[in-house]
Amino acid sequence: QVQLVESGGGLVQPGGSLRLSCAASGFRLGDYGLGWFRQNPGKEREAVSCIGPTDFSTDYTRRTKGRVAISRDSAKNAVNLNLDNVDAEDAGTYFCATVVPRGRPCPSSESDLLKVIGVWGQGTQVTVSS
Repeated sequence: QVQLVESGGGLVQPGGSLRLSCAASGFRLGDYGLGWFRQNPGKEREAVSCIGPTDFSTDYTRRTKGRVAISRDSAKNAVNLNLDNVDAEDAGTYFCATVVPRGRPCPSSESDLLKVIGVWGQGTQVTVSS
């Protein structure tokens, strides 16, 4: 069964760091691009970052640029997302999703990224509070 499962959400203090993981099962995640998205209540889902099958990454929302890092953990068949110096605007549900087809690099724009999404994870909730 092809599946993505996010983990690492929870409570983060303002100014702290967020560490999320997206683990794949049923397929080799390294053959695919993988994007991270987030959604706050009342707001549209936005793309945060994407890592391609050659590990070239693309960041999207300006609100996280300079604070975000995306990387692969091949041993765990997973992709990690790190976000530093978080604030209240970083709270929400974080989702990961594959880029299709296999081998496709991450698009340069968020709108193009949304057109090539395959499998979505169920999301992990992040709360930012002291």
